Amino acid sequence: MMANEISASILTLNCWSIPYVSKDRAARISAIADKCASREYDIICLQEVWSIQDFKVIKTKVQGVLPYSHYFHSGVVGSGVCILSRYFIYDVIFHKWPLNGYVHKIHHGDWFGGKGVGLCKIKILNMNINVYTAHLHAEYNRENDEYMAHRVLQAFDTAQFIRMTSGGADAVILAGDLNTEPQDLAYRIMRGVSGLMDACPSSASHIGTNECANNSYTCSKFARTRPDGKRIDHILYLGSKTVKVEITNFQHPLPNRVPYKNFSYSDHEAVMATLKFTNGEHGINNVDVTDSLKEAIEICKTALKSVQRQRFWYLLSGCILIIPLIWSLGLNCMLDKSIGIDIGLNILRIFLTAILCYALFMSSIWNNVEKNALKAGCLAIEIHIKRLSDLH
Repeated sequence: MMANEISASILTLNCWSIPYVSKDRAARISAIADKCASREYDIICLQEVWSIQDFKVIKTKVQGVLPYSHYFHSGVVGSGVCILSRYFIYDVIFHKWPLNGYVHKIHHGDWFGGKGVGLCKIKILNMNINVYTAHLHAEYNRENDEYMAHRVLQAFDTAQFIRMTSGGADAVILAGDLNTEPQDLAYRIMRGVSGLMDACPSSASHIGTNECANNSYTCSKFARTRPDGKRIDHILYLGSKTVKVEITNFQHPLPNRVPYKNFSYSDHEAVMATLKFTNGEHGINNVDVTDSLKEAIEICKTALKSVQRQRFWYLLSGCILIIPLIWSLGLNCMLDKSIGIDIGLNILRIFLTAILCYALFMSSIWNNVEKNALKAGCLAIEIHIKRLSDLH
């Protein structure tokens, strides 16, 4: 049996720690590490820690307060997500999402992180807590969101992963940058499928965590049009048949600026919640998610059609590129070439060959990977809808 009452303070923050890109990174990471070591938090979930060295800086500073930690390695540069804990971490696993953005969108970079959802099983006295952290694909253009299907399937995949790995846990916590607002489809699917509750009270639901006017990194346009920002960083939770979970405190705990500096801790705001665990059955969060899942299927079908169109255009581009390549070879016989012309033709051939290889890769290997991931997501959602209809 667990003690009559146990409390734990959870913090989540997207650190915006991208080497050579993020502004004031070293100073901010040092300041974030100081706050993590302040003895105010029992479990901390961080995202966008893209530098292992930055993780080591934070881990070293908090060692005396949060002695247990885990960084989830994945992809090319690491998943960017990690968990620090006052309590013993006795098991870990990372589930990488099948859809993670595009390899050729280097300026977005989501694919290179090998994103997914990380799980640390944590022992608080005699209570088993599953702590999940995730960082869903960013929304770069709300009006023309090319990553909508990716993010929706990531949300469904995460909810399914939580549902299928939380058996035997006394309570479940998901904390991270979910890149989805409460009214968005991905958020509705995440909560509806997993049954998770939002730690944010209705009185604070309008307060954002990104693009807030009081953040030094928010551009003036967003600060004017939507000063509260958008709430995309969340702490979600769920109890069990033996443990009831209540929220006793919820806030944005960090000041607007790093002490003695003119910049914020990150371009995101941190979120903190204190959870109280007591004996008793947790209320069931019955949300009808069927309509949301059907909407997700339509989004995936639209994405599949787009993938088919992309395949056609890449193949057409490849065929067109073959013509100048053959033409450049024919010039060998037609021209009395100087060294300069010869070098120029070889550079042209290398350039055209590189583009041709890229077009063939995108129309075959990459196209099949994305298509199969979308099909797998659709089938999994259809099975879940059938399960829901059978339950009713």
